[in-house]
Amino acid sequence: MTETKPESPPSPTRIVEALLFVGGWPLTPERTREIVRNLQPDQFAKIIDDLNRDYRRQGRPYVVQTSDEGCTLTLKPQFRAVKERLAGSPREARMTPHALDVLSLVAYRQPVTRADIDDLRGTDSRNQLQQLVRLGLIAVTQTAEGEAAFSTTARFLELFGLTDLADLPRTGDLQLL
Repeated sequence: MTETKPESPPSPTRIVEALLFVGGWPLTPERTREIVRNLQPDQFAKIIDDLNRDYRRQGRPYVVQTSDEGCTLTLKPQFRAVKERLAGSPREARMTPHALDVLSLVAYRQPVTRADIDDLRGTDSRNQLQQLVRLGLIAVTQTAEGEAAFSTTARFLELFGLTDLADLPRTGDLQLL
């Protein structure tokens, strides 16, 4: 029988990399600090820089992208076709007018509860919300009061060619069209 060595705990760099890999909301130094105790913002920034340097040197198809909201692990543009073949291209994300209506309510009012969406539309939105979650355009989140709610995802931004939610057209913008 061979003796197994006890595994050492993962380094902060590997923990940050794992958090980025899992995805979800953009990773911030504050969120990371909840998991990696005593990790300072400058240490977080150095880990992100080191990961990107390693990814470039290794020719990886992904990069850690930083925005005002935090950091996300993203495929490089030249690999988007591979992702579209696997996940479906924007043209394959067909939605009914009712689903688009629900998606626009979520985009402009997020985080928004199903009850609020139903009140605004005057009809049940359960099926449309389920479809949008399946398509990865919205995700279940929480309101400040802790209620289950819906918010848009990074996939929503990508499919609609937005950098962030501030790029959504506003009422005045729509009147110019």
